[in-house]
Amino acid sequence: MGRRRDAATGRAAHRLGLRAETLAALFLILKGYRILARRLRTPAGEIDMVVRRGRALAIVEVKARAAGAEEALQPRQRKRLERAAVHFLGRNPALAELDLRFDVVLVAPRRLPRHMADAWRP
Repeated sequence: MGRRRDAATGRAAHRLGLRAETLAALFLILKGYRILARRLRTPAGEIDMVVRRGRALAIVEVKARAAGAEEALQPRQRKRLERAAVHFLGRNPALAELDLRFDVVLVAPRRLPRHMADAWRP
């Protein structure tokens, strides 16, 4: 019985994550960003989104939580995203000359997404 409940919980969390990423993408598009990649898998890990606006290239992590989302991105996860960004830029050298930053979009129920541009520096 426990495995069945765990699988159902996992599927629900996955669907919640997909909805949050879709809302975040629409929100960023409305703010003038162009989505270059979504759910990008690299050997270092997955990047939720890569977006661009002007000379800014942002690696975006989407967090779907009602509370405490600001603390959701631990140093280990930040390092993983930084390594994934290096891999992405290695495969897309034309983008390497843009200004790279790391953004977070927080998605909470019944609220507009909150975009934290340049959330941290490597």
